[in-house]
Formats: sequence, structure tokens, C-alpha cells
Amino acid sequence: MLLRSARADDVPLIQSIYAQHVLHGLATFEEEPPSIDEMRQRLVEVTARGLPYLVAEEAGTVLGYGYCAPYRLRSAYRFTLEDSVYVKDGHHRKGVGRAILTELIRLCEQLNCRQLVAVIGDSAQAASIGLHASLGFVRAGTLRSVGFKFGRWVDTVIMQRPLGAGDGTRP
Repeated sequence: MLLRSARADDVPLIQSIYAQHVLHGLATFEEEPPSIDEMRQRLVEVTARGLPYLVAEEAGTVLGYGYCAPYRLRSAYRFTLEDSVYVKDGHHRKGVGRAILTELIRLCEQLNCRQLVAVIGDSAQAASIGLHASLGFVRAGTLRSVGFKFGRWVDTVIMQRPLGAGDGTRP
């Protein structure tokens, strides 16, 4: 499996992976899959900030993707990022998500970012919660019933991991 920066020609496959999660999962609270053009714009916005946006590919097929974006846009949050990782249907539990998230963490530490936050849709997402925990994230809290998707209320789990020196020194 090769990890590399996402390119514009990856966007149709990225959009397909994401659309599957939108239509059939709770990893995202979007309810309508964004268009290829919208996904292309999202890629541009992340990379224009100098932030990582990766794909995992094998034999020319994109198996998953992930990126880090600002956690919030107000200036005091400038050293905190939020990760997003999505794996192609049929390729879960094969190390794809772990490889992507591990590399995102490494790249964000090089950017002098200090905190990485995961906002995990559905408190029953044991695989995502477990993956994040295994890579040093701790559960910061659960927001109960903040989403409504597939006819039911859904929680989000907030997890957090320090990057580099974390809050031990000034940036």
C-alpha cells in the first residue's frame, strides 16, 4: 500500500468513497453526497492551507483517504487540527485507516501543530474509537444526540491527541 498526497485526478474515487459513507454510515453527518466538484474544492481548500490530504492506494486503486483541517477558524484555534479518515467499503480492518492516520499525525507534528481532534460520528463506532485510542487519542467527551440521521438521534465522540510538545511549551 502506498500513501501519497491526494491529487485532483483522485477526486472521483475520493468522492465515491465518501458518498458510500454519507449514504450508508454515520462517520459523517452529511446526508447528501457532495458532487465531485465540491470534493475537488474541499481538497483545494485543505491543501491551500498547507495541510495534509492523503490517499492510500494499492495497484492504482484508492483504498482510503484522510486529511487534517482546521478544528475551528477563529485564530486562537490555529494550532489545533481535526482529522478525517474514510476507507473504501470492503477494505476496513486491513490497516488502511491506521496507515493514513499515523501519517497524518506525523505530518501535523512537522507543521508545529499542537493538538489533533477527532469528531467521531456515532458513539457505537468502536472501530474508529479504538483506532484513535491506539494512536494516542483520549476520549474528551461525548455530545449526546447532536445529529439526526437515518431516522434516529446520533452522538458524536470527541477525542484528542497532543502533537509534538502539545501544550508543554508555547508554539
